[in-house]
Order: sequence, then C-alpha cells, then structure tokens
Amino acid sequence: MKDALYGDLSVIGMSGSEQFTLQVDSYLKEWRRHGGEETFLVDVTCPRFGTGEAKASLHQSLRGHDVYIYCDPFNYSVTYKMYGQTVPMSPDDHFADLKRVIAAIAGKARRVSVIMPMLYEGRQHKRSSRESLDCALMLQELEAMGVKNIITFDAHDPRVQNAIPLCGFDDVRPTYQMIKALLRRFPDISVDKDDLMIISPDEGAMGRCMYFSSVMGIDIGMFYKRRNYAKVVNGRNPIEAHEYLGRDLTGKDVIIVDDMIASGDSLLDVALQLKEKGAKRIFAFATFGLFTDGLDKFDKAYKEGIFTRIFTTNFVHRTPELLAKEWYVEVNMCKYVAYIIDTLNHDETISTLLDPVKRIHNLLDKHKKMQGGQIKIDFPGEKK
Repeated sequence: MKDALYGDLSVIGMSGSEQFTLQVDSYLKEWRRHGGEETFLVDVTCPRFGTGEAKASLHQSLRGHDVYIYCDPFNYSVTYKMYGQTVPMSPDDHFADLKRVIAAIAGKARRVSVIMPMLYEGRQHKRSSRESLDCALMLQELEAMGVKNIITFDAHDPRVQNAIPLCGFDDVRPTYQMIKALLRRFPDISVDKDDLMIISPDEGAMGRCMYFSSVMGIDIGMFYKRRNYAKVVNGRNPIEAHEYLGRDLTGKDVIIVDDMIASGDSLLDVALQLKEKGAKRIFAFATFGLFTDGLDKFDKAYKEGIFTRIFTTNFVHRTPELLAKEWYVEVNMCKYVAYIIDTLNHDETISTLLDPVKRIHNLLDKHKKMQGGQIKIDFPGEKK
C-alpha cells in the first residue's frame, strides 16, 4: 500500500452511529499504529433550539482533510426536545443534520465522502404515478454540496445512481461477511447443491440472490408476490400471496436473501411456505434488520420452528431486546468499513472489496476441507 495519503484522515459519526465509528476508529488506529489518545474521529455536535431547529458545530479545523461522514438515517433511538416534548429523530431529521455538518465544513476539506449504508428514501427510487423521486433528489443535493463519493450497502435499486453520473457512487454488498457468519455459527452446514438452496423472496431480490447462488455454486428458487392493486394499505398495495418457482426443497437447508426486513410479514410467510414444502433449516440474510412492527411475531415463528436464524448487519440500530434473541445473529461490518476508508484515503481502488469472489471461494474451500477433517477453519481474507 502506498504511503502517500489523499489528505489527513478524519471520520465523522453522525448521531446514533457513535459506537460503530468508535470501532472503525480503533481499526484505523491499529493499522496505522496510532497510540495513546490519538483518534481519527472529529468532534461535531448538532444542538437544537426549543423549536426543534438545529445547527451543526465543528470543534476543530478540517481544512485540507479527507473527510468520511458516516450516517445512519434510520436510527430512531436518537431523540431531541421540541416544545418540551421528546421527539425521536426521523430519517428526515438525520438527513438534515448530515447536510448541516457538510455546510459547517464549508468547502474547506480537500474531499468529503458520505458513507450511508441504507440510503435515505432508498425505497422511493422510481416513479409509478404522480410521486416524488426522493432518493434521486437526496443524491443530487449531496453532490451539489460538494460530496465527491457516496458509499452505500445493498442499495434497494443501485440504478438510482443515474441521478448523479459524475459523482462517485459505490454499492457494496456484505456477501462475504454473511457467508462467513453462517459458516462460523453452523459449521455442519453443507454448501452443496444437493443440500442447500438460495431463495429469493420476490422478484426484486433476484439480483443479489443470483450472486449468492453463483459464488456458492448452489441452486436458486424464487417467490413472486401477487398483490392487490385495487387497495392501498400503509402506502403500499397489500400482498395476497407468495407463489414459489423452483426445485424440490425436501430435506434441504435454505437461505432467504433480501436487502431488508421491515415488518417481516413477507419473510415469515415465505419461511412458512418453505417449511411446508419440506425445507429442513431456514436461514435469512438481510443487510438491514429494521423490525418495524416489533419482535413478537418472530418469537412466535421461531418457537414454531418456522425458521432457524436471522442474520443482519450492525449498520442500523439494533435494540437490546433484539440482540438478546436466540434466533438473531449480528454480522459486524465495522472492520469492512474501516478497510474501505483506509483504502480510499490512500487513493487506491476498492475494486477487490466490491467483488470478493476470491475470498468467498477460499472460505468455502476451507469449510469443505474442515468438514473432511483435514484442517481447522480460520476464516481468511480479513485485514490483520
């Protein structure tokens, strides 16, 4: 790796992401052998007035720095006071604070990059009637404010980057980390087309599921959603049924892959149908576990044996109750984000991070040898 840096490295963690960026900072300090009280984190505050209005304040100069701002717009655990009432921060509030911080930098940094794992308004990426195109507008606002790179994970539809063709936009998928977490938690699982299948819960998830299927060398099945377009419930047309297309599932383990779990109704309905079709163990991979309707339905389904484990990343807020659940497995992405920041700060390509096929194949080869009793698996591919 080259010694020259693009600029002095600075990392800003927006409200609610403090624990995540602390871990990122610890990796960066370890790799660059910083000790003592040194940190790459920047002291930034966004105080609010009694009306709910806010401002951003930087407590150090960032002139000439290479700045990375980490923002989780969906962290509802952050609150503020407005007219004496405690109000949880909405995605709109988080995005407004992000723009305030960029405005406080005031163009003095050499480069500003935004790491937004789950894109603000990412599900409003296309127009089907007289609707706003919120995600495209968000990206254009950031570009107009001088942001040079936007890094996101498992975008609902990465084609939204067409709104900013001259701005850096990287859509990263945590495929390697998900597979590694599964093999670590269930070392007995057989990654073979006769024993394991990838399942897409709908048409929209087929792209990411095809990638899993290709790199793991196993078959894929798909459900498609039959919706009632005559009704609108909570802003969406309700799903009337999930129909399955694919091979026989009898006796096979299956992995359901999607970008997010919102209410979880679709996931649990798909899992129930898979169980009825003879699937053995059912695992779910979701980059973002929002669990917007609570955890009770998942507890009930787990007790009934409908699914085995749900894997999600730590990119979004996880409640203590969720972390304590037996059926939940967290996939820590702090090291991966630190690796991306470190590589970009050295002005090097992150192509190998975006396409981890070789690392996945090495991991699977180690896993198969371990099952054959030849070696002990050591989960390679991580930066030491």
